[in-house]
Amino acid sequence: MKKWYRRLIGMGLGLVLLASAQAAGFRTVVIDPGHGGHDKGGQWGLVYEKHLALDTSARLEKELQKRGFRTVMTRRSDYFISLPERVRITKQHRNAIFVSVHYNYTWKKHVSGLETFYHSGKSRALASHIQNGMLGKVRAVNRGAKYARYYVIRNNDCPAVLVECGFVSNARERARMKSAWFRQALAEGIADGIVRYRRSG
Repeated sequence: MKKWYRRLIGMGLGLVLLASAQAAGFRTVVIDPGHGGHDKGGQWGLVYEKHLALDTSARLEKELQKRGFRTVMTRRSDYFISLPERVRITKQHRNAIFVSVHYNYTWKKHVSGLETFYHSGKSRALASHIQNGMLGKVRAVNRGAKYARYYVIRNNDCPAVLVECGFVSNARERARMKSAWFRQALAEGIADGIVRYRRSG
């Protein structure tokens, strides 16, 4: 076996072991409710993403605390917080993962579904587990776990994902997300995914 090929295999194994260690080692979940204050996010009428994200995040925090995790919220009420500040808060905590909660919007009103974004390879497994966790709780189009370059996941050092919990612009999904049961089910699904991710390590 050529030396360069052995080195390549060794690097791949090292990345797998590192990702497993990070999955097993974290104690804290930094929950980041998207938008806030003057930044309403996606909206349709009086349905604002910033409100949906905050409510879902608060429910997620309760679910994670019941499962024994330590939690940190980047915001707890309706105020604006910058993207760099969200990252700065996360970097204050060791042995942590980062989950940013959002709801989606597009001018294509027929588009619907759930999706979870990651940037680095170490975050891919976390995104997959959360995506599967949500789909285990609600029936929705599976838009998958996908690579993206969003600021808050690109600039965090720890495993970091951004979750899109449905489209405000889709009438059927908008009706569901206005119901507490749907937001609660998503929170439980995200929490289940985080538990499975930790066990995977």
